[in-house]
Amino acid sequence: MPKSKRLMELMMTVNRKRRFKVQELADEFGVSKRTILRDLQELSELGVPLYSEVGPHGGYQVVRERVLPPIAFTEEEAVAMFFAVHALRHYSSLPFEAESASALGKFYLHMPGDVRDRIDSMKNRVDFITPTRRGDAPCLAILLDAAVHRKVLSVEYRSKEEGATCRKIQPVCIYANNGFWYCTAYCFLRQGYRVFRCDRIREAVPDTTGTEPIDTGDIRQSRRDAVEPREPVRLRAELTRAGVQRCEAELWLAPLMQVREDGSGVIDKDVERGDIPFYTEFFIGLGDEAVLAEPAELKESIRRKLMEMLERYQ
Repeated sequence: MPKSKRLMELMMTVNRKRRFKVQELADEFGVSKRTILRDLQELSELGVPLYSEVGPHGGYQVVRERVLPPIAFTEEEAVAMFFAVHALRHYSSLPFEAESASALGKFYLHMPGDVRDRIDSMKNRVDFITPTRRGDAPCLAILLDAAVHRKVLSVEYRSKEEGATCRKIQPVCIYANNGFWYCTAYCFLRQGYRVFRCDRIREAVPDTTGTEPIDTGDIRQSRRDAVEPREPVRLRAELTRAGVQRCEAELWLAPLMQVREDGSGVIDKDVERGDIPFYTEFFIGLGDEAVLAEPAELKESIRRKLMEMLERYQ
């Protein structure tokens, strides 16, 4: 077997085994232990994280993360992959920030010179604009890990209405929208699914009180739009075409809105009564692009808020 092919297969083998002895590999590849040792040294120099243990039960193991075998990309695929990662630079926080920067650096470094030149010429010609937010979201990685592995977390959450509160949550997913990161999670305090702004989660650690994780079922059914409000109140509003366009930018609002053929729309849905302060600010922001029909308490809340704002300018 040619050396280059042996090294490729050896890389895939050690990634699969994670723990192995030199004699095992020598027998499997039909070469001497000395040859395998040289090959392992070359893999180590290429970046495969190998660790050796001495003693009768010693051997080699792959530490940290595994290294994937090389993948062949066409030029167009390589450019697309580069800009997919490059677009993430607008976010001040990522759940895999260091890894994405490292991957982008490796990807760019090993491209042929003419492909790098092409990418350099495109950098100032194409972009994926996302609002740059000042606040960081330091807990993204642990939130994502908890969502994947169905873990309960104890978090410190800061909201404008309640200030800092301690809660136990079970994350379902995280997503980015309009420059912010959000986490859909089951809140054990509210006993229902809630959407949390990730930059307001200042601390998140595994729960140690013995709270059992719940079965979140289908992730799509665990989002906020599938949750029936505990204290429902009917929300009805007419939207102009411009109002519909502004509302379409809000992911949480899509299931509440019906769009007509002429582009205008209507919101007619039961919502949580406790979210009245949130809807107050939202509808004030829509201005003339929305006409609110009900509920009466939301109308009153908007009037009070507008009066408070008006007093500031007298």
